[in-house]
Amino acid sequence: METLLIKGNEALTEGAIRGGCRFYAGYPITPQTEILEMMSWRQKEVGGVFVQGESEIASVNMVMGACALGARAMTSSSGPGFSLKQEGIAYWVSAGLPVVVACVQRYGIGDGFIGAGQDNYWQAVKGGGNGDYHLIVLAPNCVQENMDMAYESFELAEKYMHPVLILSDACIGQMIEPCVAPPMKEYDMDKAPWAAKGTPVGQKNKVITDITYFEDQDIWQKGYIEKMRKIQEDEQRWEEISIEDADVVFVAYGISSRVAEGAVREGRKQGLKLGIIRPKTLWPYPRKAFKKLPETLKGLVTVEMNMMAQMKEDVIIACENKYPVYSAATAQHMPEVDQLVEFAKDIINGNATAEEVF
Repeated sequence: METLLIKGNEALTEGAIRGGCRFYAGYPITPQTEILEMMSWRQKEVGGVFVQGESEIASVNMVMGACALGARAMTSSSGPGFSLKQEGIAYWVSAGLPVVVACVQRYGIGDGFIGAGQDNYWQAVKGGGNGDYHLIVLAPNCVQENMDMAYESFELAEKYMHPVLILSDACIGQMIEPCVAPPMKEYDMDKAPWAAKGTPVGQKNKVITDITYFEDQDIWQKGYIEKMRKIQEDEQRWEEISIEDADVVFVAYGISSRVAEGAVREGRKQGLKLGIIRPKTLWPYPRKAFKKLPETLKGLVTVEMNMMAQMKEDVIIACENKYPVYSAATAQHMPEVDQLVEFAKDIINGNATAEEVF
């Protein structure tokens, strides 16, 4: 094991390389460009292939082609660039390809801004492209998890033959922290069981296509639904802190979860019973975590860096509408610990409004 002092985007890159990624195609866009830059020389060092495509659309389809040949392949983007990739990502899902994509979120609608944000949640979790699908969505909240989740992502994708999205954010991507790097994995793309390549005489040729009407629709749909239900049941991941006796529980992911955790610690010092549920998977959403909430809970609070409290609906569903659900939404800047503590006090004292925008 090797300890590195490294930026979040670089940790994500190194984790992917050590996890066997040997093909990367992408296009520069703030705040994820360090991924592309580091891939340009790390792929050369490990005998892989790096391509800076002429666009996001070109890059997402290059990655599809490389994965179809058996490579562990990845792309990355942010904001409007991630939007441009959605058609290609939907093709990955339909073709059943284990591709990995990273989105380092930034704030803003349309072209948006280059500052930190978490307003890709709906796009990332609810599909993004056309058709009935979810990606497996991993949500790191530190540099170490950027590395660990990228390292694991290819095996997770191959386990289900389904794409994985690492939903980071500008703060996590740009901050520098120490992390422990895992060992390098050796991966032979020629042995990938799905790869479209030559087959011995007498064996059935392998075909990869997103055009599902080549197969019996009922059979294809049954298999696809079973796969999605299995992912939803088996891959829910989360961290919980001090929820057993809590009066107020924060629900947050990414950089917001670190502030919410600070509010829990500060609130406990003041005698307030605060807790936190941190989803590590945003799809499947960790609904099982909410089964442990105490009956005396006075409210849940989503803490998010967006204007519309995009995760709130999923929290309402997860808690089966048993408890009041509030939101602390912050636009273009992170919430502060003291603000969250005061909001929790208002909930405990019965003075809170449904939403608070700081």
